[in-house]
Amino acid sequence: MLVGIVAQRGNARAAYLAADVRELLRDEGVSARVDEATAADIDVEGWAVDSFDACDLVVSIGGDGTFLFAARGADGTPVLGVNLGEVGFLAPVSPDDAVDAVAREVERFRETGSVRARDVPRITASAGDAEWSLTPALNEVVVLGSQRGHGQGVNVEVRVDESLYASGRADGVLLATPAGSTAYNLSEGGPLVTPAMDGFVLNQLCADDAMPPLVVGSESEVSVRVADAESVVVTSDGADRVEVDPPSVVTLERADVPARVAGPDTDFFKALNKLE
Repeated sequence: MLVGIVAQRGNARAAYLAADVRELLRDEGVSARVDEATAADIDVEGWAVDSFDACDLVVSIGGDGTFLFAARGADGTPVLGVNLGEVGFLAPVSPDDAVDAVAREVERFRETGSVRARDVPRITASAGDAEWSLTPALNEVVVLGSQRGHGQGVNVEVRVDESLYASGRADGVLLATPAGSTAYNLSEGGPLVTPAMDGFVLNQLCADDAMPPLVVGSESEVSVRVADAESVVVTSDGADRVEVDPPSVVTLERADVPARVAGPDTDFFKALNKLE
């Protein structure tokens, strides 16, 4: 078994806990990879996070942002989230239970050949024959004008399965997964969606004539035609980004490979109460 460990950068508590998890794995005879920044803090060999797709399990220690970072490197590898933050929609394990939670998954792997995990949908973005790709988004993909604010933005035409949903001028367009409904989407007035919902949230950003946010089926194809702007930025989870030259059509759809969340299920409503 091979386990990757990713801890929140600049967080001493996360680094100490990463060292404890690594010690458990060593005692259990399990190979471990520690991300480069954390490895420097605890004086061990470090590995690039994008190599963690070779692991059987990745342990993320921090908040939801750390989980997203770990999941990008893990790709389809299950990620177990330890929550050091205030909310923790993606990271349900408490710091006090972290070592035991990892131990349970190691034991499960030895008994069954896999860890406990559930699939969580991701979103991909593409633009015709353009030679670019972004890491699939676990939270959201945003198509955004180069600047936000009054007099800025971009002309957009948004279609769902080729049917026109909205057109006009807006700062941008966002498509969020259920997991991402609590993040950027929520700050832009979009609805909360429970993890069990099989759909995505389509939300315009500060549109001149905005349509209400719309929940679309997870198998739907959303296309965003952008025009009348010097450039447009497409971002995946606020991390990966690419600039496209208008006029262009950006297509958003469900990724073939989902993210995999390891460990116990998150108590969505308990986490939701922490937003108050």
